[in-house]
Parts: sequence; structure tokens; C-alpha cells
Amino acid sequence: MFEYEGRVFRPPSEAYSLIVQVTIGCSHNKCTFCDMYKEKRFRVRKLEDVKADFDEARRMYRRVDRIFLADGDALMCRPEHMAEILRYIKKLFPECERVTSYGSPASILCKKQEDLNLLHELGLEMIYLGLESGSDEVLRRVNKGETADEIVRAGLMVKEAGMKLSVTCIAGLGSLELSEEHAVKTAEALSRMKPEYIGLLTLLFELPTPLMRDWQEGRFYLMNPIEIAHETLILLEHIDSEGSIFRANHASNYVNLAGTLNRDRDAMCQRLRQALEGKVKFRSESFRARYRKRFRLCDSCKL
Repeated sequence: MFEYEGRVFRPPSEAYSLIVQVTIGCSHNKCTFCDMYKEKRFRVRKLEDVKADFDEARRMYRRVDRIFLADGDALMCRPEHMAEILRYIKKLFPECERVTSYGSPASILCKKQEDLNLLHELGLEMIYLGLESGSDEVLRRVNKGETADEIVRAGLMVKEAGMKLSVTCIAGLGSLELSEEHAVKTAEALSRMKPEYIGLLTLLFELPTPLMRDWQEGRFYLMNPIEIAHETLILLEHIDSEGSIFRANHASNYVNLAGTLNRDRDAMCQRLRQALEGKVKFRSESFRARYRKRFRLCDSCKL
């Protein structure tokens, strides 16, 4: 049987991927908004244990088209450790079309460019990177651990290696006080990286976190749907990321948005304006509450 520890987190696009833990937890695990890996102590799994999981998967599945390397920071492995895993995947699953992983900025920046180049040559096709915000002040307040420039540099290293880049940011993370700065600076950071995919979530409290406690005790203001729509409109008006696939269709979002930048930017902005005028309905809080309940009881997703 598979040796899987704790709750499963994966991007929605990896719903049908084989998921194997290369690491356990998140090496940073201090972001004030995140509850994903709090019950886990970060560590790199032994190579023989990872291979044993892949051996079991080969016995179980006739065909494996996609593989997602978990947990939140698989790239924190030494380059030679990850390279051996990728070689083993090539040997065991010759039919596999795509291998992907989350990558923290720190796990990317601690590597040489040639290390990332090699990992791509061995089959690592895409990295999911959390920007969260392009504002250094927002990043400082949520204890992200890196500046916007450092996160952008990490994203550009991924692209330089030939891998695809999927970047996540979070509407409402700066609260109303920093909303405009958060939107403009996030647009600037995304425009510098020009990732293949951009995922916009909306801040949503599921399980207890330091930021949720600040909200409960009146130190943090949770923005309402109208304020989130204004912020998202500012972000889209300032972004220049030709060819990026933009998605804000996660269950946390008040208004579903989907398109390709910059081609569909005006249409997405128009949809937000219609929502602000009452012509498009915001997703209800009861729906978001059902989402929170459902995802507390089963495997969770992160863009």
C-alpha cells in the first residue's frame, strides 16, 4: 500500500494524476494565512521509500499519464535526489506525459540554474509557485518569507529551465488597507514573470490560522465581495502578461473569471463591472460555507 501521510493537497489540474510524496509538509510552513501542512513536520523522504510507492503504483495501474510530486515543497530535495526520482519515473512509467510539483521560492533559489535545467531534461514539466502578493508589505505581514523580487526571480529561473510556470495569488490578502497596492504590485510581478498559468484565489478561512485569529479578534478586515471585485478589476487593468491563461474560478472566488491574457482581459473586466452593477451575481457565502465544510472532511485542493 501507498505510504501517504496526512491530508492530500494538489492543484485542481492534478485531479487525475498519480500523487506521491517526495517530501512531507512544507519547509517554510509559517505563512499566516495557510493551514495546509500545520500537522506535519517537514522532511525529505528516503529515496527507497519513494521508489517503493512508485513500484506499488506500477503494480496497481496499467497506465499513468501524469504524476504530481508532493508535498508542498518537493523541490527542496537535493538536485541529485530529485534527479534520481525523475530517472526512476522515466524507467517505470515510459508512458507518463507530465511530471509536476509545487515549488517554494526558497527551494528554487537555492539551486543553480543548471540544476533546474537538468530536472527539466529528466521530465519535470511544470512548477506551481505561490506568489500570493506582489506587495512586499503584504508578504511581510503574512510572513511569506521572501520578497516579491525574490519570488519573481524564482519564477524566471523556472522558465529559463524550459519548464512551464503556474503562479497563484490571493485576492483580499492585503485587506482593505493595502488592497490597491496589493492589486497593482501583484499585476506588476505577474507581468514580469509572464507565467503560462495564473490562478487567482480569494482569501477564505477554513481551519484556524494566525490570520484567521487576527480576523476573529478584530485585527484583520476580511473584504466583502464588492471590495474583492474592485481589487480584482485593478489587478486585471494593470496586468500585461500576453498568453497567460488566467483563472479565477476556484470555489473561493465570488465571480468566476476565465480567459487568456491579454486577449480576454477586457471581457473579464467587463464581467467584474457587471457584478459591481448587480448584473452578475456574486457567489453566495452559503456556497463558500459548503465548500469549507466539504474540504474539511475530504482531500483538499490548492491552485
